[in-house]
Amino acid sequence: MRFAVLGSGYWARTVHAASLHADPDAELVGIWGRSQEKAQAAGAEFDVPGTDDLDALLADVDAVSISLPPDVQPDLAVRAAEAGCHLLLEKPIAMSLPDAERVVAATSAAGVASVVFLTYRFRTSTHAWLDQASRSALVGGQVTWLADTFAPGSPFRESVWRARPGAPLWDLGPHALSLLTPTLGPVVAAQGTRAADGTVSVLLEHEGGPTSTMTLSATASPLAAGEDFWVHGDTGRLVLLPEDGATAHEAHAVAVDELTAAALTGGAHPCDAAFGRDQVRVLAAAEQAVQSGTRQQV
Repeated sequence: MRFAVLGSGYWARTVHAASLHADPDAELVGIWGRSQEKAQAAGAEFDVPGTDDLDALLADVDAVSISLPPDVQPDLAVRAAEAGCHLLLEKPIAMSLPDAERVVAATSAAGVASVVFLTYRFRTSTHAWLDQASRSALVGGQVTWLADTFAPGSPFRESVWRARPGAPLWDLGPHALSLLTPTLGPVVAAQGTRAADGTVSVLLEHEGGPTSTMTLSATASPLAAGEDFWVHGDTGRLVLLPEDGATAHEAHAVAVDELTAAALTGGAHPCDAAFGRDQVRVLAAAEQAVQSGTRQQV
């Protein structure tokens, strides 16, 4: 499958483009960027053209791998879908429910496959964990993700959208939901609060009675940074252990393979655009709950 990468920043180059460039079953054809100069520099790293001519690039590929801010992604995803391109989307797929709905509608109308790149969902250890959870009667769960996003040396230190109030919820929340909703069920309500340093804590109520909590921060010190994921029920606490040596590059390669399979079979992927849209619905309700201090229905 012939791919274009939309985006020319750090994540686009070191994960999306690097993964596709090394993939024996995919072909990286070109890189698009909002800046012609940056796109050409990114393309030069992988010996492919870099361009700001989106329509010309879309006409030459089968799929796009998008690595752009979530407020920029929807318009480009819709244009790519309308051009007949399959979509490998970044999380969150949008910053508003109407924009997320537009992406879903475009993929449906064009009949293209879609996958949201949620790194944990494309790791072997997560598949085993989800399988074990599916055989348990679960009543709750917890995700704690303390990131040092703005620490010196962080590649995301200059990220504008991650510096917005509430950004930890939108940046890290999709990862948390990608593990909590398949194990505990759809989220029906949310309550939340924000600490002085911007750390967000959200209580989620799941369909049928389970509850879970997400504690998410972008401002943790490097010594405090880390992730913890677990659910609990009749078989005890099921902890998702770190996968030694796992990289985002490898997870992206798996996502590419699964998008290709969905495109060839015409089947829906569990982490498709509709799944991303459902995440946006929960995140919007959670953000409103944090801001208002009240319980919000999803």
